[in-house]
Amino acid sequence: MKSSSFVRIIATPIGTMIAEADNDVLTCLDFIDDLSVANENSNHTLLTQLEVELGEYFAKKRQIFTIPLSPSGTIFQKGVWDTLLKIPYGSTLSYADEAKIFGNPKATRAVANANSKNPISILIPCHRVISSNGSIGGYSGGLWRKEFLLSLEKE
Repeated sequence: MKSSSFVRIIATPIGTMIAEADNDVLTCLDFIDDLSVANENSNHTLLTQLEVELGEYFAKKRQIFTIPLSPSGTIFQKGVWDTLLKIPYGSTLSYADEAKIFGNPKATRAVANANSKNPISILIPCHRVISSNGSIGGYSGGLWRKEFLLSLEKE
Protein backbone atom coordinates (compact mmCIF):
# COMPACT_ATOMS: atom_id res chain seq x y z
CA MET A 1 0.00 0.00 0.00
CA LYS A 2 1.46 3.33 -0.95
CA SER A 3 1.42 6.30 1.35
CA SER A 4 -1.41 8.68 0.48
CA SER A 5 -2.55 12.08 1.56
CA PHE A 6 -5.62 10.83 3.42
CA VAL A 7 -6.46 7.56 5.19
CA ARG A 8 -9.68 6.38 6.83
CA ILE A 9 -10.53 3.15 8.62
CA ILE A 10 -14.04 1.91 7.76
CA ALA A 11 -15.91 -0.85 9.58
CA THR A 12 -18.01 -3.14 7.35
CA PRO A 13 -20.01 -6.30 7.97
CA ILE A 14 -17.15 -8.30 6.42
CA GLY A 15 -14.28 -6.70 8.29
CA THR A 16 -12.37 -3.51 8.74
CA MET A 17 -11.18 -1.75 5.61
CA ILE A 18 -8.57 0.91 4.99
CA ALA A 19 -9.35 3.60 2.42
CA GLU A 20 -6.72 5.88 0.93
CA ALA A 21 -7.27 8.98 -1.16
CA ASP A 22 -5.02 11.45 -2.95
CA ASN A 23 -6.73 14.78 -3.41
CA ASP A 24 -10.17 13.95 -4.81
CA VAL A 25 -9.76 10.34 -5.97
CA LEU A 26 -9.83 7.01 -4.16
CA THR A 27 -6.56 5.13 -4.65
CA CYS A 28 -7.03 2.13 -2.35
CA LEU A 29 -9.75 0.26 -0.48
CA ASP A 30 -8.60 -2.96 1.10
CA PHE A 31 -9.33 -5.27 3.99
CA ILE A 32 -7.06 -4.80 6.97
CA ASP A 33 -6.41 -7.07 9.90
CA ASP A 34 -3.73 -5.02 11.63
CA LEU A 35 -5.30 -1.75 12.77
CA SER A 36 -1.95 -0.45 14.05
CA VAL A 37 -0.88 0.45 10.50
CA ALA A 38 -3.26 3.40 10.39
CA ASN A 39 -2.79 5.99 13.07
CA GLU A 40 -4.99 8.62 11.47
CA ASN A 41 -8.62 8.64 10.51
CA SER A 42 -9.13 11.45 8.03
CA ASN A 43 -12.46 13.25 7.71
CA HIS A 44 -11.67 14.07 4.09
CA THR A 45 -14.99 14.56 2.25
CA LEU A 46 -14.30 11.81 -0.28
CA LEU A 47 -13.53 9.26 2.44
CA THR A 48 -16.55 10.15 4.57
CA GLN A 49 -18.72 9.90 1.43
CA LEU A 50 -17.15 6.50 0.70
CA GLU A 51 -18.07 5.35 4.21
CA VAL A 52 -21.69 6.48 3.64
CA GLU A 53 -21.88 4.76 0.24
CA LEU A 54 -20.39 1.52 1.59
CA GLY A 55 -22.96 1.59 4.41
CA GLU A 56 -25.74 2.02 1.85
CA TYR A 57 -24.30 -0.81 -0.27
CA PHE A 58 -24.25 -3.22 2.66
CA ALA A 59 -27.79 -2.11 3.60
CA LYS A 60 -28.90 -2.92 0.01
CA LYS A 61 -29.73 0.73 -0.66
CA ARG A 62 -26.94 1.35 -3.21
CA GLN A 63 -25.87 -0.55 -6.32
CA ILE A 64 -23.68 2.09 -7.99
CA PHE A 65 -20.89 4.05 -6.31
CA THR A 66 -20.16 7.72 -7.15
CA ILE A 67 -16.62 7.91 -5.76
CA PRO A 68 -13.96 8.85 -8.37
CA LEU A 69 -11.34 6.10 -8.64
CA SER A 70 -7.66 6.21 -9.50
CA PRO A 71 -6.11 2.80 -8.93
CA SER A 72 -2.37 2.52 -9.39
CA GLY A 73 -1.27 -0.22 -11.77
CA THR A 74 0.07 -1.06 -15.19
CA ILE A 75 -1.80 -0.11 -18.37
CA PHE A 76 -2.87 -3.76 -18.70
CA GLN A 77 -4.13 -3.93 -15.10
CA LYS A 78 -6.05 -0.66 -15.45
CA GLY A 79 -7.70 -1.98 -18.62
CA VAL A 80 -8.74 -5.15 -16.81
CA TRP A 81 -10.10 -3.12 -13.87
CA ASP A 82 -12.08 -0.93 -16.30
CA THR A 83 -13.61 -4.16 -17.64
CA LEU A 84 -14.63 -5.12 -14.09
CA LEU A 85 -16.49 -1.82 -13.74
CA LYS A 86 -18.80 -2.92 -16.59
CA ILE A 87 -20.13 -5.98 -14.70
CA PRO A 88 -23.58 -5.01 -13.41
CA TYR A 89 -24.55 -5.31 -9.76
CA GLY A 90 -25.89 -8.78 -9.02
CA SER A 91 -24.23 -10.31 -12.10
CA THR A 92 -21.25 -12.60 -12.43
CA LEU A 93 -19.10 -13.68 -15.33
CA SER A 94 -16.21 -16.07 -15.77
CA TYR A 95 -12.55 -15.13 -16.01
CA ALA A 96 -12.67 -16.37 -19.63
CA ASP A 97 -15.66 -14.11 -20.40
CA GLU A 98 -13.88 -11.19 -18.73
CA ALA A 99 -10.83 -11.81 -20.96
CA LYS A 100 -13.11 -11.80 -24.05
CA ILE A 101 -14.81 -8.54 -22.99
CA PHE A 102 -11.36 -7.09 -22.26
CA GLY A 103 -10.49 -7.91 -25.89
CA ASN A 104 -7.94 -10.65 -25.36
CA PRO A 105 -9.65 -14.06 -25.05
CA LYS A 106 -6.31 -15.86 -24.68
CA ALA A 107 -5.34 -13.77 -21.64
CA THR A 108 -7.60 -15.48 -19.11
CA ARG A 109 -4.78 -16.22 -16.68
CA ALA A 110 -3.28 -12.72 -17.00
CA VAL A 111 -6.72 -11.16 -16.50
CA ALA A 112 -7.29 -13.28 -13.37
CA ASN A 113 -3.88 -12.20 -12.09
CA ALA A 114 -4.73 -8.53 -12.69
CA ASN A 115 -7.99 -9.05 -10.78
CA SER A 116 -5.99 -10.32 -7.81
CA LYS A 117 -3.98 -7.07 -7.83
CA ASN A 118 -7.09 -4.85 -7.77
CA PRO A 119 -6.33 -2.13 -5.17
CA ILE A 120 -9.94 -0.93 -4.76
CA SER A 121 -12.07 -3.75 -3.38
CA ILE A 122 -15.87 -3.76 -3.80
CA LEU A 123 -16.02 -0.55 -5.89
CA ILE A 124 -13.99 -2.27 -8.63
CA PRO A 125 -16.01 -5.48 -8.39
CA CYS A 126 -13.54 -8.31 -8.94
CA HIS A 127 -15.76 -10.34 -6.58
CA ARG A 128 -18.22 -10.68 -9.50
CA VAL A 129 -15.82 -12.88 -11.49
CA ILE A 130 -16.07 -16.64 -10.99
CA SER A 131 -14.55 -19.74 -12.58
CA SER A 132 -15.90 -21.06 -15.89
CA ASN A 133 -17.07 -24.25 -14.14
CA GLY A 134 -19.32 -22.17 -11.86
CA SER A 135 -17.13 -22.45 -8.77
CA ILE A 136 -16.39 -19.27 -6.88
CA GLY A 137 -12.76 -18.93 -7.97
CA GLY A 138 -10.36 -16.89 -5.89
CA TYR A 139 -10.52 -13.65 -3.95
CA SER A 140 -7.60 -11.89 -2.33
CA GLY A 141 -9.86 -10.68 0.50
CA GLY A 142 -10.82 -14.25 1.37
CA LEU A 143 -13.38 -16.56 -0.21
CA TRP A 144 -15.85 -16.06 2.65
CA ARG A 145 -15.94 -12.33 1.83
CA LYS A 146 -16.50 -13.05 -1.87
CA GLU A 147 -19.35 -15.41 -0.98
CA PHE A 148 -20.85 -12.73 1.28
CA LEU A 149 -20.67 -10.05 -1.43
CA LEU A 150 -22.15 -12.31 -4.12
CA SER A 151 -24.95 -13.35 -1.78
CA LEU A 152 -25.62 -9.72 -0.79
CA GLU A 153 -25.96 -8.69 -4.44
CA LYS A 154 -28.14 -11.67 -5.41
CA GLU A 155 -30.81 -11.24 -2.71
